[in-house]
Amino acid sequence: MRVVIQRVSRASVTIDGKVKDSIGEGLLVLAGFEDTDAQEDINWISSKLVQLRVFNDDQGVMNRSVKEVDGGILVISQFTLHASTKKGNRPSYIRASKPDTAIPLYENFVRQVEVDLGKPVGTGIFGADMKVELVNDGPVTICIDSKNKE
Repeated sequence: MRVVIQRVSRASVTIDGKVKDSIGEGLLVLAGFEDTDAQEDINWISSKLVQLRVFNDDQGVMNRSVKEVDGGILVISQFTLHASTKKGNRPSYIRASKPDTAIPLYENFVRQVEVDLGKPVGTGIFGADMKVELVNDGPVTICIDSKNKE
């Protein structure tokens, strides 16, 4: 499982011209899944996500988590995170899970983040043509891969 986390001052996802979900201060999370992902990967990334100290404390040091600042989280499915560009110029998505595997993983991830955060999170719609808007605060962008634990 791979995620790209962006600290945002606001973010939203629009589908068919209508805003599906939006957050103010918080984290925009792009999440990609592969067939070898399991609940262990979901639990590890979710825990890391809500405890990641990327928000400023009173001294301006990134020392607070999204949970500590009562921020929001917007989770968007993103199969292209598993793109391979090793050969040629057209990315291969062979490592990305097909929908029958990825949808349950995505839904489990969203539920786990809600449990760990202690409140509902925003989402897109798996497989939809989504327009994601954000104001990256910092900018702060972090990539995490559950297989590498980094």
